Amino acid sequence: MPSLRLALNQIDSVVGDIDGNTEQVVTWTRHAAEQGADLVAFPELALTGYPIEDLALRPSFIEASRAALARLADRLEAEGLGETPVVVGYLGKSLKDTPRLGLPAGSPQNCAAVLHRGDVVLRMAKHHLPNYGTFDEFRYFVPGDTLPVVRLHGVDVALAVCEDIWQDGGRVQAARQADAGLLLVINASPYEARRGEERLALVRKRAAEAGCTLAYVNLIGGQDELVFDGQSVVVAADGGVLARAPQFEEGCLLLDLDLPRATAEVGGATRIVADGLEIRRTVLSEEPKPAPEEPVVAGRAEPMEELEEIYAALVCGVRAYVRKNGFRSVLIGLSGGIDSALVAALAVDALGAENVHGISMPSAYSSDHSRDDAAELARRTGLNFRTVSIAPMFDAYMGALELKGLAEENLQSRLRGTLLMAVSNQEGHIVLAPGNKSELAVGYSTLYGDSVGAFGPIKDVYKTLVFRLAHWRNEIATRRGETPPIPENTLLKPPSAELRPGQVDTDSLPDYDLLDAVLTAYVERDRGRAEIVAEGFDPALIERVVGLVDTAEYKRRQYPPGTKISSRNFGRDRRQPITNRWRERR
Repeated sequence: MPSLRLALNQIDSVVGDIDGNTEQVVTWTRHAAEQGADLVAFPELALTGYPIEDLALRPSFIEASRAALARLADRLEAEGLGETPVVVGYLGKSLKDTPRLGLPAGSPQNCAAVLHRGDVVLRMAKHHLPNYGTFDEFRYFVPGDTLPVVRLHGVDVALAVCEDIWQDGGRVQAARQADAGLLLVINASPYEARRGEERLALVRKRAAEAGCTLAYVNLIGGQDELVFDGQSVVVAADGGVLARAPQFEEGCLLLDLDLPRATAEVGGATRIVADGLEIRRTVLSEEPKPAPEEPVVAGRAEPMEELEEIYAALVCGVRAYVRKNGFRSVLIGLSGGIDSALVAALAVDALGAENVHGISMPSAYSSDHSRDDAAELARRTGLNFRTVSIAPMFDAYMGALELKGLAEENLQSRLRGTLLMAVSNQEGHIVLAPGNKSELAVGYSTLYGDSVGAFGPIKDVYKTLVFRLAHWRNEIATRRGETPPIPENTLLKPPSAELRPGQVDTDSLPDYDLLDAVLTAYVERDRGRAEIVAEGFDPALIERVVGLVDTAEYKRRQYPPGTKISSRNFGRDRRQPITNRWRERR
């Protein structure tokens, strides 16, 4: 049986940095070639980064991607790497009109290519285009209409791109009809909590349907609100996991595969298979390679536990947003509460304590314990800390204006927001907003106050999960023999905005356990009032919470981006009109 040494490189591409991404491809190809790889693969749109959004519509960007691909092929050959075939994702264009979509030749395509001996020997475009949740690929791309099959050392390798295996039929079924020995899928599959389990189940199912081994290579890193967790995997036709890469780690998954020898004839009449795909075969080498004397057996990284995985995703999101946008340091308003404490812990883990700055901004209503808790958090984490009272500013405003009630409360929050932005401008830090998903859902935040910032690390994290993550982070520190970053009092005291005497969040909101359960039904699962009431919730509570969610859309639109960890984050996934008179009936 022929043998192939496969190298799956899960790399962290940067959108628009074609030169930098090219360097990564060359570096990791060299690494794989030095390990004796016969076939090297990189993720979807590795040359351009993913998602590229409306950059796909710029002809200049398309041409830059195509030109970089050709230069990459030349460079690999010039540097002695040309004998190793490389599969890499890039932005291409259609070469013919697509009348059924009304798109002319030259329209963008989400493509992959095979580079060998200085040439681009094969180009193909993604067949199934996702158009749900975070994806808008029908807005940008023309679908591909071929099943490319590369014959390498006597093995037929069929190629697919990400969504091609998430939809039934298409290239998976076509791979079986083409008698492929390996189905290689390049991906940029965004992270969601526990998505890895769903992904693995899908890969196992598709391997069985294709009747061959399936290799799945995924992107890592962050891009705006999205993070990618890697977890590349190779699965046998019987569903057995042959190899799995770690989550959130750049690296090469290398392994030897024994695969069936190709039997299909090359040349002759064109064969049309599943979904009207045309099989196109490219022969690189017919002669099989014998099994190596010392085969590489890849590791099988265990997936992270739930809270570890979510925390790692949030750290990844902060690090990527700050670093990839050219910043070095962040600024956080430290209230002594659980939200800002978790954000600070995430930032320290992502960037290092020396690059995290915290400001305590007490008012007349700030408790002593909140001031102490903020200072204790700074001591435990080692972040840069200072205290600037807003009391004189507040008194100056109140001396000029007669403000009462909510206006007086919101003034304090807006003074803090102004102070943070002033320090940000002066010192060059970007501000991290500490709002959580529960508060954003019901509008429990102040525009231009606690909502100011460039990035919201826990924007997609419900309050109950905020507490679970904070407890988990402290427990991990204890296990490691380190100082837990979050003070015990911060974990135990009732959440409060401290904008009036004795205030706690439950004065205005239901208990967070109950609130988050209702929000999960309404936001995550799109249940209506009647359906949620049928689940056993109090009708008056549902009326109140749903009303708060519906009227807070204008606030959420003005909140900064933040790391997506759920299936329905505010922004890319859940898109509701601001001006909206529809109300769910009882």
